[in-house]
Amino acid sequence: MKAITIDLNSFIPTAAAKERIFDPKHRRGKIDITFLVLVLVLLTFGLVMLFSASFAFAFYNEGDSFYYIERQFFFAVVGVAAMLFVSTVNYKILQKYSLLLYFGAVALLIVTDIFMRDQYGFARWFYIGNFSFQPSEIAKFAIIVLFAHFAAVNADKMGTFKYGVLPFGVCLGVVALLVILSRHLSGTIIVGALGIAMMWFGGTRLRYFGMLVGAGVAAVLVVVLVPSFMEYTGDRITTWLDPYSDPLGDGFQTIQALIAIGSGGLWGVGLGNSRQKYLYIPEPQNDFIFPVICEELGFIGASLIVLLFALLVARGYIIAMHCPDKFGSLLAAGCVTHIGLQVFSISRLLQTPSPIREFRFRFFLTAERRF
Repeated sequence: MKAITIDLNSFIPTAAAKERIFDPKHRRGKIDITFLVLVLVLLTFGLVMLFSASFAFAFYNEGDSFYYIERQFFFAVVGVAAMLFVSTVNYKILQKYSLLLYFGAVALLIVTDIFMRDQYGFARWFYIGNFSFQPSEIAKFAIIVLFAHFAAVNADKMGTFKYGVLPFGVCLGVVALLVILSRHLSGTIIVGALGIAMMWFGGTRLRYFGMLVGAGVAAVLVVVLVPSFMEYTGDRITTWLDPYSDPLGDGFQTIQALIAIGSGGLWGVGLGNSRQKYLYIPEPQNDFIFPVICEELGFIGASLIVLLFALLVARGYIIAMHCPDKFGSLLAAGCVTHIGLQVFSISRLLQTPSPIREFRFRFFLTAERRF
């Protein structure tokens, strides 16, 4: 059997390529106004809905109804300023440091898995004093940058297993393993989907994806069979299939969210009038803000939000297709794919197949009472 060897130099740009790629005198392109407007509209709407969803929870837990909105407004201003600044920087510089970014993200995941576990065994947050962040989010961006770099440097070899599958599979497998060890199931799914999407964009042949899916399923089975994960994954799957099987335990937050979604009906109960945000829904300012949107703005309002995100992602793909080089195109496509996966993970209605039925039942029940 012939051994497979990979020349790492093939993933490093040549001197001529570096001169072309990392030219500091790059011409700055124009800001895409459509994309910018969509970002600002979603940001503004998000701030409004955050205040509506969080003021009761903030008053009860922090003694200040404006606690979360003040913090989020600050981060929104900083984020917009950072966005405008980054738009002036040559994005190709990321290609130069793609490997460093990847190994840095892996190191953060390892440190978090070893030293940052909470009392329940989760290791999702890296703490520096009062500041905290999720290394898995950095890892997602690192996967985008590294895979875009690999595919751009070896564009003519992506149809082979040696260059189009093996390095991608190894790098993705390491990150996915570390994320699942932190007991972050949804994060692992998003990392895996993002990596596969980047390989597809980069030119990996279709016949290799069956092999990747099989390897992924095998890895998941191995992890699930580990006793420490059996209970965790089993509870998540049971709650996903039937949240009412444990209404006061694991299914409580999902049930409360379903009540909020169903109570909104078609047009909602009105902005600021949600009842479930009054300490019924856990974390209404965070993971479960979408049910509050459904309750206050109804099916129409929630659908509009999903539509705005869909337009944002679609516009992002249009930008990606007009990039002057493959690395930039893959980088843009990867970023908007990440946004789309995150939105889908939220708007798929709380990881359960029953919210659609819940909404339909409550909507027609309300309609019968009215008419």
